[in-house]
Amino acid sequence: MSRLAAFLALLVSMLIVVPAAPAHAAVGLRVNGARIVEANGNAFVMRGVSHAHTWYTSQTSSFANIKALRANTVRVVLSGGRWPANGASDVANIVSLCRQNRLICVLENHDTTGYGEQSGAYTLDQAVTYWNSVKSAVTGAEDYIVINIGNEPYGNNNVSAWTSATTSAISRMRSLGFQHLLMVDAPNWGQDWQFTMRDNAQTVFNADPQRNTVFSVHMYGVFDTAAEITSYLNAFQTAGLPLVIGEFGHNHSDGNPDEDTIMAQAQQRGLGYIGWSWSGNGGGVEYLDMVTNFNPAQLTSWGQRIFNGANGIGQTSREATYFGGGGTDTTPPTTPGTPSASNVTSSGATLTWAASTDSGGSGLAGYNVYREQGTTDPLLGQTTTNSITLTGLSASTPYQVYVRARDGANNLSANSPTTTFTTTSGGGGPGSCTATGTVQSQWGGGYVVQVTVTNTGSTPINGWTVTFTLPNGHTITGGWNATMSSTGQAVTARGMSYNGSLPPGASANFGFQASRPSGDSAIPGPYTCTPS
Repeated sequence: MSRLAAFLALLVSMLIVVPAAPAHAAVGLRVNGARIVEANGNAFVMRGVSHAHTWYTSQTSSFANIKALRANTVRVVLSGGRWPANGASDVANIVSLCRQNRLICVLENHDTTGYGEQSGAYTLDQAVTYWNSVKSAVTGAEDYIVINIGNEPYGNNNVSAWTSATTSAISRMRSLGFQHLLMVDAPNWGQDWQFTMRDNAQTVFNADPQRNTVFSVHMYGVFDTAAEITSYLNAFQTAGLPLVIGEFGHNHSDGNPDEDTIMAQAQQRGLGYIGWSWSGNGGGVEYLDMVTNFNPAQLTSWGQRIFNGANGIGQTSREATYFGGGGTDTTPPTTPGTPSASNVTSSGATLTWAASTDSGGSGLAGYNVYREQGTTDPLLGQTTTNSITLTGLSASTPYQVYVRARDGANNLSANSPTTTFTTTSGGGGPGSCTATGTVQSQWGGGYVVQVTVTNTGSTPINGWTVTFTLPNGHTITGGWNATMSSTGQAVTARGMSYNGSLPPGASANFGFQASRPSGDSAIPGPYTCTPS
């Protein structure tokens, strides 16, 4: 059955086979040593994103869109009443969507967030009561459903109680008959900076009679250096205990996470990661949206990074073998139709092609699109249909383009027939752009600013430069999603390879943290954008 998605780089995955799980393990997904394995013993490494379903219950198309960008996992936010409640029928529909879209789904109860520090937060015991109320919706889906008992179940108060509360929650889940792989979040808003989860993980793991619990750490501002990240991951690796990075971002109000190291280390160690989050963020963290307004065709800079960047989902995700990924399918898809070029400009064009079909049972995962100027050049970037808008092309230049289809088992079709088009000579000028800075957070001696760059012209821009002036005495102490330099108080920020090119109307974000004299309330600006 064909699924249409455009993936523009040839992705290579490696199937890791591990010994069968011990006899006491639960059915379906389970822990084997420090790894998660499927029922057939094949290792499964989560590569996914969180989706805030409880606040956006109408956005059920997000499951297919997340899958189309090659994620193998989605973490679904649910509530038992602290926010709009998700009852058994709603959860049953989510379970069905997970299976339809060939996604491992981590279902999490968000009610426990910040317990002990945030008013209205539920206890882990209340979370277990919620899971019992929807048990009928998840029973029998142990092959592809993970239960994340409670999100960030303690803030920074009374953190020592986390160990007993978590062991009790696990024991009660098992006594109620849940056979699923369980996931437990760290305290300290998930970041475990006091190392409560790290130091008590073995005790908690032993409390599960099925030994089928995986630990989840959330990596935000606490994990802003490679040393902190590797040290934490080393502790679990040395202990031989299972760990996933259950949330992380590219930026946060409490500091700038080192997402490059997080993703590289997860790939190197075979650890799962789940980024936060698909869309719909508010309260000053809108920069954590991966797509704008739930539109998969509008990837933000964070979305481009996690889906298309180094060690990202597009490069490293492998579908669960339960759904056919990595199975014995060796039948390639049929050859796609000849690409058709339209909307040709001096720097881009839109390509469309007839879909191929797949009879091997894996489902079409997407297409690899290639352009040629003497040599084959696999393009980077993604869309969610059998069409693609190319950018960054040279004016008055002929291009040859062909397409290959790839199914869920990574079988490649033959090359489509080649189409040739020539970009126009241009003459429309370099385009135009604007930049707007917003203070995300501030304190006596510093602040964090996010800058949004928007292509306000009618033609694509292939790069942008933003200049602005810091008030006297202010100094930039860190930045992300741009190359930054300064002379005195004058600052220049240039777009990166993954967010520099913008079609008309599109936006990209970068940010920086700055220090300032105590008591000084001045902020930088204005921001001037120049396209290139």
